[in-house]
Amino acid sequence: MSRMVKFLLVEDDEDHAELVKRNLRRARVANSVTHVPDGVEALAFLRREGNYPDAERPDVVLLDLKLPKLDGLEVLTAIRADDELRDLPVVILTTSDAEADRERAYEHHVNSYLVKPVDFEKFRQMVNDLSLYWGVWNVLPPRTDE
Repeated sequence: MSRMVKFLLVEDDEDHAELVKRNLRRARVANSVTHVPDGVEALAFLRREGNYPDAERPDVVLLDLKLPKLDGLEVLTAIRADDELRDLPVVILTTSDAEADRERAYEHHVNSYLVKPVDFEKFRQMVNDLSLYWGVWNVLPPRTDE
């Protein structure tokens, strides 16, 4: 049985963030998206610190690699080191197709690594497929904070 999927989108490029949010809304799969612009804000949101004392835990984190303050790998490392967060699915969503970036992401136990296509239609299709995968096909673990 599918349920509403809560995404945390960590993206510093406002245009890319808007494309992801718009296409997730159009995917016709129940979801919600919270956007934060950098790695420090992402960890504060996930740990319910600072401006986010009432933040709901997301089901999936969509994480860019090239971020200000803390980069995506530093955020991923912090998530995997945190007993409360380590089982949270994390998808790297980046423009980098560098083998070294992919290797480091998987060494840090990322769940998936997606390279943003340059072509808008391919990008739209990728976000749609991503939404279908997490919202329809994948069975998420039970929520523990509700």
